[in-house]
Amino acid sequence: MVCYTDTGRVRKHNEDYIVGDEKLGLAVLADGMGGYQAGEIASEMAVSTVMNYMKAPIKSHVERQTNHRYHPSTVQLEQAVLKANHIIYQAAERHSEYQGMGTTIVATLFHNNCLSIAHVGDSRLYRIRERKLQQVTKDHSVLQELIDCGFYTSEQARHSPNRNLVTRALGVGEEVNVEIQEQLVHTQDIFLLCSDGLNDMLEDKKINELIQRSSSLKQAAELLIAAANNKGGNDNISLILIRPSNITVKPRLNWFSRFMKMLSS
Repeated sequence: MVCYTDTGRVRKHNEDYIVGDEKLGLAVLADGMGGYQAGEIASEMAVSTVMNYMKAPIKSHVERQTNHRYHPSTVQLEQAVLKANHIIYQAAERHSEYQGMGTTIVATLFHNNCLSIAHVGDSRLYRIRERKLQQVTKDHSVLQELIDCGFYTSEQARHSPNRNLVTRALGVGEEVNVEIQEQLVHTQDIFLLCSDGLNDMLEDKKINELIQRSSSLKQAAELLIAAANNKGGNDNISLILIRPSNITVKPRLNWFSRFMKMLSS
């Protein structure tokens, strides 16, 4: 796992915040919303809250609420993002200098051969499998809605003035709808979390090309940052590259598994 962030060539401050923890199998990336006050505060709050929440054992109330559709770890990740939303919103309510701050977020949790994903906004998760790059998350943005209704093609969308308008973000309301999903992980998969400062500058084809030609995740990250800056670096550029085969994370046991383990000991 490698984590890189760069201010870019236009912005004066870096409002992105990223953290990766291989022991937990957890990666979180947040992009403080441009044009909002204290975006860098919101993104740091979001990532720190999620990381701290996920370090704790799966809470019993999370296990009770879990239905058969999602693993308890996925629900815990969702709850962590919801808690981050609450903390950011309350901070903005208490401090006038923070009013209006917000952030996008994308978080991944690897456990056993599974991947739990939670995201809000237009920060993305990509997966490379068998040398093909696929966008896993779907942007919560005005632009995506225009694409969905046929107003834009994906290519036309790259030149749209609406491309940075999000329809969901943490901290701008008391409640937020967190999108969660799960995937099985293959041994040779590579995952990329990134802020829009990367994918706004580089087409998916170019992102995949740079990763494929690299001999390591570190080199890939450096090439991606440099390429985005060479294209203009109009925004902060942040990314986390993960090769799951390098991450060894034990399964997060639920209450039934723990109970059976106690009986057998």
